[in-house]
Amino acid sequence: MQNDTIATSAEFAEDAILPRLYEVHTDPCITGNCEADLPPAMRTPEGDKSPARWAYERLILYIKNFEAQLDSAHEVAIAFAGGETGIIRIEGIGYFDPDIVTFFGSDPDGGRTQVIQHVTRLNVMLRAMPRAVAAGEPRRIGFRLERELTGVADVAS
Repeated sequence: MQNDTIATSAEFAEDAILPRLYEVHTDPCITGNCEADLPPAMRTPEGDKSPARWAYERLILYIKNFEAQLDSAHEVAIAFAGGETGIIRIEGIGYFDPDIVTFFGSDPDGGRTQVIQHVTRLNVMLRAMPRAVAAGEPRRIGFRLERELTGVADVAS
């Protein structure tokens, strides 16, 4: 069926800068993320967001979705491609406008770690690693970060 709607130049320009998100997986039981999964703050164009802010917000979604697939014995960690940084248990992420993203955490030996990366060099792999603490619930940073995007108060994280 033909679409008879004509977009104005303003609508065309707005559509060109709206975020797009779509995933397909080999396992038909896994539903991919799509634009409907984006928090409201990410569904509208914001010309004043820096590349660092955009990268930060998108990383939040990927981390949250990755954590949702983990069992209670694992927490999210991150590995950086093309370097000797190794694996870092994610304990915090942030950005510094206009173009820096930073990751806070600890290495597998428990050493404090911070990685600072320019958005043009951002190339990471999310990994599951055994929880650092045997007792208690696993720490889930993705859900806490998502609450920041949606404007919901962070309660006892």
